[in-house]
Amino acid sequence: MGSRTLLTIIGALVASLGLAMLLPAIADASVGDENWRVFLGASLVTTLSGAGLWAASSGRIEALTHRQAFLLTTLIWTVLTFFSSLPFYWSDMGLSYTDAMFEAMSGITTTGATIMTGLDSAPPGVLLWRSLLQWFGGLGIVVMAIAVLPTLQVGGMQMFKAEAFETPDKILPRAAQIAGGMTTVYIGLTLLCGATYWYFGMSAFDALSHAMTTVATGGFSTRDGSIESFHSTAIDYTSVVFMISGAIPFALYLGALQYGRWRQLFMDSQVRTFLLLVFCVTLIMTLIQININIYHGEEAFRHALFSVVSVMTGTGFATIDYGLWGPFAIGIFFILTFVGGCTGSTSCGIKIFRFQVLARDLSQHVRQILTPSRVYVKRYNGAPLPDNVSVSVQSFVFLYIVSFLFWRFYSPPRVWILLRPCRVLRRPFPMWAPVLGKLSARRVTSPPLMIFLNGC
Repeated sequence: MGSRTLLTIIGALVASLGLAMLLPAIADASVGDENWRVFLGASLVTTLSGAGLWAASSGRIEALTHRQAFLLTTLIWTVLTFFSSLPFYWSDMGLSYTDAMFEAMSGITTTGATIMTGLDSAPPGVLLWRSLLQWFGGLGIVVMAIAVLPTLQVGGMQMFKAEAFETPDKILPRAAQIAGGMTTVYIGLTLLCGATYWYFGMSAFDALSHAMTTVATGGFSTRDGSIESFHSTAIDYTSVVFMISGAIPFALYLGALQYGRWRQLFMDSQVRTFLLLVFCVTLIMTLIQININIYHGEEAFRHALFSVVSVMTGTGFATIDYGLWGPFAIGIFFILTFVGGCTGSTSCGIKIFRFQVLARDLSQHVRQILTPSRVYVKRYNGAPLPDNVSVSVQSFVFLYIVSFLFWRFYSPPRVWILLRPCRVLRRPFPMWAPVLGKLSARRVTSPPLMIFLNGC
């Protein structure tokens, strides 16, 4: 029961992915690049496979059990990654199938780690496809976080199920409507970001590509030098604004647009904590640059703000090599990869909400020790915080840290990362934190984005 619905959903998504491949085919054909045939062929294979699966399983809609819902979320990422890798593998970029799968998985999960170089001269279709994958992945993360994970009670997300579905002033009555509202907000932010990039000097193609990866907090770029390649202060600040926009809960945007709750957008506990942390760490990084005499004044502030927001949101864009700021700064950035942005956004990490829940649990425990007779009710955003949410959050954080430690000490022995020119380290300890938290943070002179190399 429910397997028919599961296959129907996967088939529909695969067919939609195949249709999306026509966009990079058009981009290549418009400049006379032969890779348009690759995208057209991949589109036919993907669309027909998805449509066939949908047609074979369509019929009466059946309810999904929790096990089937968990299976669905896993299959969606796996199956879509397989078909997304076909254009990379068949293109003239010279990627092996493993490399193509890596690039596709990094894109659709919005991790942003890449094995591709020479992006400045790469075909426009390949560049657009990388951006589209991250854009689709960011949208999927947002919709899944609000419409699916609350039902599965993953990582304390049932707290947001209560806010979205069960309270008298619910934002929207059904998950499908929430998904539609999220998509509208997501598209609106992307178009606004792209228009701003274009206004400040990017070409239309670069503006659209970077807008998709900025709002998705993914970090893929059309240039090897990332945002730094454009040498524009206005573009730097534009990236900061929209990276922060992508790290704010999208449910708050819906509440503001649907019911005029603009005050709640800025009074939410997560948002205030996130912005306060960004401000404090940016101030520290600015003082570090001034102290070691690298940058001063507005330039130091801009590089600090950009780097902090990029790392904390998991985007991975860069304007400077913050590895030159010393071990203390690197240590702070390493910690920020675990923190991440707000729950219900496209950002990375454990998320601010879960750290707040852990802090309230610790506070309650200490108060009960000091005053055993006192009744203490945990609250989040003014609402009671159920014990099952605390247990779910604690389990999520524990598994997150265990996963990091496991991949740190038991990863394949031939995994390498280039940290500085002519300096290759094997399995460095900080490497797995950004990958697990979906952040690409390579430090190859400038910018600090992660590049995985073959046969180092």
